[in-house]
Amino acid sequence: MTLEHSLETWLPAQRWYPGSTAGDIAVIADTLLSGGDPELRHLIITASGSGSAARYQVLAGVRTDVPPALRHAIIGPDGHGRTAYDALHDPELTRVLLRGISGERTAGQLAFTREPAAPIEDTADSFVLSAEQSNTSLVFGESAILKVFRRVFAGQNPDLEVTRALGRLGSQHVARPYGWIEATLDDGEPALLAILSEYLRGACDGWSLAETSLRDLYADTGHAAEAGGDFAGEAHRLGAATASVHAGLATAFGTSMLGPQDVAELAAQMLSRLEEASAEVPDLARCAGKAAAAYAALAGLGVALPVQRVHGDYHLGQVLRTQAGWVLLDFEGEPAAPLAGRRSRSPALRDVAGMLRSFDYAARHQLIGRSGEARLSGSATEWVARNQAAFCAGYAEASGTDPRAQAVLLRALTIDKAVYEVIYEARHRPTWVYIPLDAIAGM
Repeated sequence: MTLEHSLETWLPAQRWYPGSTAGDIAVIADTLLSGGDPELRHLIITASGSGSAARYQVLAGVRTDVPPALRHAIIGPDGHGRTAYDALHDPELTRVLLRGISGERTAGQLAFTREPAAPIEDTADSFVLSAEQSNTSLVFGESAILKVFRRVFAGQNPDLEVTRALGRLGSQHVARPYGWIEATLDDGEPALLAILSEYLRGACDGWSLAETSLRDLYADTGHAAEAGGDFAGEAHRLGAATASVHAGLATAFGTSMLGPQDVAELAAQMLSRLEEASAEVPDLARCAGKAAAAYAALAGLGVALPVQRVHGDYHLGQVLRTQAGWVLLDFEGEPAAPLAGRRSRSPALRDVAGMLRSFDYAARHQLIGRSGEARLSGSATEWVARNQAAFCAGYAEASGTDPRAQAVLLRALTIDKAVYEVIYEARHRPTWVYIPLDAIAGM
């Protein structure tokens, strides 16, 4: 059996791969990073099982005998009498990547780059974080984290572009990049493969903190302001941090204006997405009229709107609470979207809308299948409203502009986000689809 045959079986079972079958697989680049036993090979492959051919990277370890601790990561026979496995689970081989960045190595099409004076401890052991789906992240010791992009896109990746720019402006709301790995593809285009960044030890993500607050509230079944884990103070601080990052993005990358006709086109794009979603999810039709009216109101504003670089995929899972405050993560945007679109300018309120929807999700998903769901629904509604208001107030305090003052734009953007959620839930978590559907109906 060849390595390609092994990949055909292994690839669809990976959380970060979007297809149910691998389709046609071809290894288009194979770079030896470390010889011997174990061996480390960097592969760029194409696979067509998700509907169209796309490029992915696989870091393949190869051993004669795979030890028990690595057997969960086995890919299969390599075609030469040995066994290939996912090397990101092998600390002996991941140190090769760390040393490559530290020493600014080049190997074939790969280039390893280090930020000046970055504190890299290149002897640290690594472990894989289990939460991510579209990428894979490794923590090295207690100081650095390597984010490996499984899907390979040509062009400048906004995750590195944005964090470098904000870091140089002195922003306290991003993790500093220490280095990265790039490949030069056959067509001469660069592609970012991985980013090594500051590891924020002891930090907790916003989703987990919100869940704790809601568990306390639902256990007490009282008012959100009186629950032991009231989240409103954190929501306020998160709003201020978001505004600070938006200001930094405007400084680093500039701003422009959408004229009235461009705003109408933006609304038309939202309406098109609504129509496509309604065709796929018939239950959306019962509230599609409200959504369409919100888009029509946006189209009829007749004013210009400022646009800038934004986060693009903003929710409670993309922020960390550290001892010093909130830090924003994952500026790559929606991973499945084209890179050019992820680097384009949008109204800053697109991120605000994403976070407002995330508060609603945090409250509602805990009620699915829970006894007393109807009784707790009022507490959930109160918690959502309280934290959405606190977030907007924090944003207004830091920026001088209250998102709620731009009600027509914010409403349209929030509904557009919920329409996207309807499609996602219908395809992946049908029991959750009522969360965005109810939100659209109630807006």
